[in-house]
Amino acid sequence: MDIEISHVCKSFAKKEIIRDVTFKIMSGDIVGLLGPSGSGKTTTIRLLIGAVPSDSGEIKFGDTKVPDMSLLKKIGFMPQNDALYDDLSGYDNLEFFAGLYGLKKSDANKRIKEVLEIVGLTDDGKKQVVNYSGGMKKRLSLAAALLHEPDVLLLDEPTVGIDPVLRRSIWNQFKKIKEAGKTIIVSTHVMDDVTECDKAALLYRGRLIEYDTVQNLLVKTENGRIEELFFMADSRENADNRVGEGETA
Repeated sequence: MDIEISHVCKSFAKKEIIRDVTFKIMSGDIVGLLGPSGSGKTTTIRLLIGAVPSDSGEIKFGDTKVPDMSLLKKIGFMPQNDALYDDLSGYDNLEFFAGLYGLKKSDANKRIKEVLEIVGLTDDGKKQVVNYSGGMKKRLSLAAALLHEPDVLLLDEPTVGIDPVLRRSIWNQFKKIKEAGKTIIVSTHVMDDVTECDKAALLYRGRLIEYDTVQNLLVKTENGRIEELFFMADSRENADNRVGEGETA
């Protein structure tokens, strides 16, 4: 299921957060939404799941225009902040989410065991979440997003605040999920994460400054570091602003 974002704009309190963003995500790709804090990544995720409406433009999953309740069955969402109940076990948290997704009891029990194995929490499923480490909570949140076997995963900053070893483990899990035919959209400000993606959408001050395969983006840099493209965009914007001020004067 391809995803098309066409000329999308979004403002909050008269401040433009997303500025005429257009790009297409092909089914089965891992796409990184990369940018510094405040660039519009989380807002883009919220627009994609239909949590907030766009002011203009449109987003379509296949032939279905967002927002549409039917899409919720096809989308798995992992929020930036863990939406878990600390006083429940990992298993009980997943049982709660299975109920929200409308899974039957027998199907839910089987699926919970499967997703706990996928994220490496089989031996910790009966522990209360209050006793989980930050990394374990991240993995449990990912398990919750996978429960209903969605076609598309939307992951908001899934690797922030975790150690390099766990980060590698999580990316290995993403690759396995992709091999099952899923589309994954990952927002991040961790520049190294982009090398794990098939394509990257670079957001800067609400604008899409680049969208291409990671290999093609790196070719555009002199030092092989993706952040160079943000410095280049900043220089261009500052130069345009100086020209505009000169024309006004």
